[in-house]
Amino acid sequence: MSYVTETLSNLIHQTAFFNLTWGNYLMIAVACVFLYLAIKKGYEPLLLVPIAFGMLLVNIYPQIMANPEEMSNGVGGLLHYFYLLDEWSILPSLIFMGVGAMTDFAPLIANPISFLMGAAAQLGIYVAYFLAIFLGFNGKAAAAISIIGGADGPTSIFLAGKLGQTALMGPIAVAAYSYMSLVPIIQPPIMKLCTTEKERKIKMDQLRPVSKLEKILFPIVITIVVCLILPTTAPLVGMLMLGNLFRECGVVKQLTETASNALMYIVVILLGTSVGASTSAEAFLKVSTLKIVVLGLVAFAVGTFGGCMLGKLMCKITHGKINPLIGSAGVSAVPMAARVSQKVGAEADPTNFLLMHAMGPNVAGVIGTAVAAGTFMAIFGV
Repeated sequence: MSYVTETLSNLIHQTAFFNLTWGNYLMIAVACVFLYLAIKKGYEPLLLVPIAFGMLLVNIYPQIMANPEEMSNGVGGLLHYFYLLDEWSILPSLIFMGVGAMTDFAPLIANPISFLMGAAAQLGIYVAYFLAIFLGFNGKAAAAISIIGGADGPTSIFLAGKLGQTALMGPIAVAAYSYMSLVPIIQPPIMKLCTTEKERKIKMDQLRPVSKLEKILFPIVITIVVCLILPTTAPLVGMLMLGNLFRECGVVKQLTETASNALMYIVVILLGTSVGASTSAEAFLKVSTLKIVVLGLVAFAVGTFGGCMLGKLMCKITHGKINPLIGSAGVSAVPMAARVSQKVGAEADPTNFLLMHAMGPNVAGVIGTAVAAGTFMAIFGV
C-alpha cells in the first residue's frame, strides 16, 4: 500500500502544477492571446503560431530548452538544439534565401529611387539605438534592440547573435515578429497623420518593363557592391540575392521551389518555435523586456514616419508623381508593408493601385536593414 501511495505521490508531484510560477502562467496566457491573434484574426499566422506554441511549451516544461550541462544524461532539450541554429545565424540566413526566392525585385529595378525611401525608413533604427543607450543599455545591446525598427525578425536574431546578446534574443525576436504581424494596425494611423487625402489619392504611372538580363544582373551586382563595402552583410544580403538569382536565372527551377517552399517552411517552424521557447517567464518577465518592447514600437513608428516623409519630399520634387504612402513600405516586412500601402491608398481612392510601386521601397528596406546590421557589426568589430 505504501508503494502505491508513494508512486501516486511521485506522479502527482511530477505534474507541471507543482513546478510552475505565476510568471509561467502569465506567459501561458500571453501565448494563448498570440494564438488567438494568429488563428482568429489572421495576424501573420505562419510566424505567430509556431512562436506562440514555443512560448506555451517552454512555460509548461522549461526543460525543453535546457542546456546539455543541466541534464543528468548530458542531452539538452529539443528546442535548445533548434535555438542553437538561431545563435549560429543559420536559420536567419536561410530565411533570407527563401525571401529572395519568393520576391520579385522588378519594382525596385524599375524605380531605383525606391532605394532612398527604403533607406529613409531605417531612421527608426538609429533613433532607437540612441534611445536605448539613454535607457542604460550598452552599445551592443542597443544595436541589437534598434534593428527591431526594421520590422525584420531574421535580421534582429542575426544581429543579436553576432553581437553576443543571446540573453536579449528572445524579447528582441518576439518584439520584432509581433510588430511585423501588427503592421496593418500600427502603420495606417501614422501614414494618415503624415499625408493629406490629396496625396493619398495620387496615382502613379505604370512601372516600366524590366528585362530578364536586368533581373539576373541585379542580385549579382548588389552582392558585389554591398558586400565589398560591408563584408559583414554577406550572410544576409548574400543569401537574399542567391535566392533571388535562383528565381530569376531560370535554370534552377528545383532550387527555387525548394528555397521558396519546403525549405522556407521548415526553417520557419524551427525558428518560430525556438524563438517562442526563448521566452520563459524567468527570461522574459524583466524590466529590460518592457524597455525592449517600447523601444521596438518607437523604432517601428519612427521608421514608418521617415519613409512617409521622404515620400512626401519625393512627391514635391516630382510634382506629384510619387504617392508618399509607398515610403512607409520601406520597413522590411515583406510583403505586408506593401499591402498596407495599397490598402490605405485604396481607402482614399478605390481605383488606386500602389502595391507594385510599394514593393520597390519594401525590398529596398530589406536590403537597408541588412546594411544597418552590417554597419553595427563593423562598428563593434564583429
